[in-house]
Amino acid sequence: MGRLARLFVLFAAALWAQAAAAEVQLSFHSFNGSVLFGRYPHTFVVLEGTLEETGAPVNENYGFTAKRASPAVLRGPVYHDILIEKPKYINSTNRHFTVPISDEEYWAIRREMEGWRDAPGKYYDLETRNCIHFVGTIAKLVGITVEYPDDMMRRPKKWLNHIAAINPDLGAPQID
Repeated sequence: MGRLARLFVLFAAALWAQAAAAEVQLSFHSFNGSVLFGRYPHTFVVLEGTLEETGAPVNENYGFTAKRASPAVLRGPVYHDILIEKPKYINSTNRHFTVPISDEEYWAIRREMEGWRDAPGKYYDLETRNCIHFVGTIAKLVGITVEYPDDMMRRPKKWLNHIAAINPDLGAPQID
């Protein structure tokens, strides 16, 4: 085989390997937190990988939160925000499970996040539209079965453990 032919084979193999590796992983995280000290318990998603269609890298995360932590959160809807976590913080959280997603699912997640982020008015409600509801909506977009037991709506780690239990195909261990 000539030198040009070998270069072509190597180039084709590299392209094939890159295409085969193109995939975005969606991970579901919780943070234990403390109602009295530091940050509140929280759940969010992390997207990492490469889009198959374009080869564009993905390194994003989203969590839904109240714009300000105050006693007003206990009285009803308040202004909201999408929280983007720093890598250092992500490394200190509980990664419950990870699933591969398609480019189409990635874009659906982005549209959903933008809808929550850009909703007018007071959209965060501790009882009916909190970080758990946001992450649950994302999970449903990728085919994960979701329930919202009343006793878990302020307990993200317990809730994600529950989601893992009702979706045994995720193969996710319970996190203490």
